[in-house]
Amino acid sequence: MEARKMYEKWLKDFADDAELVAELKGLEGNDKEIEDRFYKGLEFGTAGMRGVIAYGTNRMNAYNVRRATQGLAQFIGKVEGGAQRGVAIAYDSRKFSKEFAQEAALVLCANGVKAYLYESLRPVPVLSFTVRQLNCIAGIVITASHNPKIYNGYKVYWQDGGQLPPERADEVLACINQLDYTDYKTMDKQAALDAGLLHIIGKEVDDIYMSRVRSLCVQPELCREMGKTMRIVYSPLNGSGNVPVRRILKEVGFENVFVVPEQEMPDPNFTTVGAAPNPENYSAFDLARELAVKENADVIFATDPDCDRLGCLVRAADGSFIVLTGNQIGCLLMHYVLSGRKAAGTLPKNGAVVKSIVSTDMAKAIASAFGVETFDVLTGFKFIAEKIQQFEDTGSHEFLFGFEESYGFLAGTFVRDKDAVIASMLLAETAAWYKKQGMTLYEGLMALYEKYGFYSEKVTSFALEGKDGLAEMVKLMANLRTGWPKELGGLAVKAVRDYKTGLRTEEGKQTKLDYPTSDVLFYELEGGAWACIRPSGTEPKVKVYVNAVTDSAEKSAALTQKLLDDAVKLMKDHM
Repeated sequence: MEARKMYEKWLKDFADDAELVAELKGLEGNDKEIEDRFYKGLEFGTAGMRGVIAYGTNRMNAYNVRRATQGLAQFIGKVEGGAQRGVAIAYDSRKFSKEFAQEAALVLCANGVKAYLYESLRPVPVLSFTVRQLNCIAGIVITASHNPKIYNGYKVYWQDGGQLPPERADEVLACINQLDYTDYKTMDKQAALDAGLLHIIGKEVDDIYMSRVRSLCVQPELCREMGKTMRIVYSPLNGSGNVPVRRILKEVGFENVFVVPEQEMPDPNFTTVGAAPNPENYSAFDLARELAVKENADVIFATDPDCDRLGCLVRAADGSFIVLTGNQIGCLLMHYVLSGRKAAGTLPKNGAVVKSIVSTDMAKAIASAFGVETFDVLTGFKFIAEKIQQFEDTGSHEFLFGFEESYGFLAGTFVRDKDAVIASMLLAETAAWYKKQGMTLYEGLMALYEKYGFYSEKVTSFALEGKDGLAEMVKLMANLRTGWPKELGGLAVKAVRDYKTGLRTEEGKQTKLDYPTSDVLFYELEGGAWACIRPSGTEPKVKVYVNAVTDSAEKSAALTQKLLDDAVKLMKDHM
């Protein structure tokens, strides 16, 4: 159905919703906006739905939440015992997160599916844990993660606690696509409670989760000792990390944690965090840096609104604070966990770490030094979760650590998504370990570079919004596949991996890739360098990644910049 007709259908179907009618009638004369809001439905993929909060099929609103949940409920109805096992639901501090969470719960209940709804905001990792702890068939989190305040989203998890894998997401989507936006059931909240279909969750699951997180502390005595003098500034960026992160740091022994007061409590407008509540953005740390100077802090932590990502600033040699990349944090944490396990004699012979294909290869060098195997997976933490499940099902390996360059980290197996609560505890512990040796976290990182090589990486992205942007994205990736560049950054292209076709091409010879299908191009370059171009799975943008290793920080930085310039030029030439 063309956009205009769908727009008029919504005005007719939801005529009793005064707010919707007023907003949509206000679009009259703005054909471009009507087109963008109604030319398609909000896409439901392996990361669920994410979009700008507004009325329309291509926007995040209660009608999209109800329709998606109706489809999920119908899919669960096909799974034996699924309705009785139920669905756990959590939400963050964004606009309408609580309301959307309740809408989802009541649609489930109206379809005879039990719903376990948290009483207040909770992080993504707590939801992942809850699905497993309560033996739910699925889970839902209402969040747009680190996106700007105008966004919200709807993530779906399956019984293992990981996000829906592609095959199951397609099955759920098929159920959703059969439905009109009016084809949902719902019921009264009190009636759902009285019927035993709706259950409100309090702190009972939190306590179990926290005990499991504490069990991952590598050196409890070290934390208690150094926690008396370590000084940490923390910002939850007005999100769900405030309570659990502060609690875990206190429980393992860190006594001097200073919270940015303006960013402590939930604020759906994220008033003081800059363009977006994203710990990848240096500007999100402005107030935290001021507080860190005042309190003479050793490190600064920040978590995003759904508390699955952790960012960190550390003191450089001149005393100023500099930002660590996700790759740097991942390598510091992984090295510390492996070192601690080796010292304690608990490092298994079949240990494994897992990272995404666009994360630094420094992880492989570190893991190899400890006799630990590294596995690469596609971007998306669900693929790390799948690998953990595979290890458990086959008994082939013991999972030790996993990370993505986009500030996502995980130790342990009781959570199956990135966990900034666990990561905060481990990073505080890592900083304490280096401090006991008379080193800052930054100096610890430099020591790793000296030992394993100076790995450097850069990433940039191009926003391609709206209907035209989607078409441009598809065209760009198709154009890039018309031929491979011979070199990037002065380095020869040795091979190209095309994850859409599932083929790796080297000197005209093709071999199959053992990965799910994904619209990703990966260029293997001489000297261990690489470049990668992929559309984002969660935002309307195309991302460009480059990675290189040399024998000095200066050489690596220069090479990655040259690689990035050439990769961006390659993209622009094919747009």
